[in-house]
Amino acid sequence: MIAFVSGPVAALAPDSAVVEVGGIGIAVQCAPNTLSGLRLGQQTRLATSLVVREDSLTLYGFVDDDERQTFELLQTASGVGPRLAQAMLAVHSPDALRRAVATADEKALIAVPGIGKRGAQKLLLELKDRLGAPLGTAAAIGSPVTAGWRDQLHGALIGLGYATREADEAVAAVTPQAEAAEGTPQVGQLLKAALQTLNRAR
Repeated sequence: MIAFVSGPVAALAPDSAVVEVGGIGIAVQCAPNTLSGLRLGQQTRLATSLVVREDSLTLYGFVDDDERQTFELLQTASGVGPRLAQAMLAVHSPDALRRAVATADEKALIAVPGIGKRGAQKLLLELKDRLGAPLGTAAAIGSPVTAGWRDQLHGALIGLGYATREADEAVAAVTPQAEAAEGTPQVGQLLKAALQTLNRAR
């Protein structure tokens, strides 16, 4: 079990990062929220979970141990694999997921791509006694940012290797979505929308 990787960020892609550990580049699958906090050449420490399949070994990376543990607990529910668990954490912080399960909030789970109404109902039943109670209201990855979403989003796109002009255009493209959001916009969700815009433009 690889519990974490620590070292300089050697490469960034829309869904993964390469962290140099002892002269070896370790590829880590990450959600956009996690990637938005990484910068090429800068030191990072990612909590990790190794998923073993017959034909592959995939390392998933997270900002902290709580997120990693939640990722692993989500997969104890039937029908939830690593990709869906990662998608759930891309949309909601661990505490938001705990709160959704504790309050039987179907809409929160349906907001995750790949989860429908019946799937949400099933997950609420299965996860009720597994995720535990919400820890509090502390800000976490996936929770709304209070200010400066444009700067955070722009910095994340630059960190992923996009040119300043491309980052400017992508931020402008998702601005209506951000302004239409209730409360403060979530950088993770905006980053996903921005990446889709950039992919269509190429």
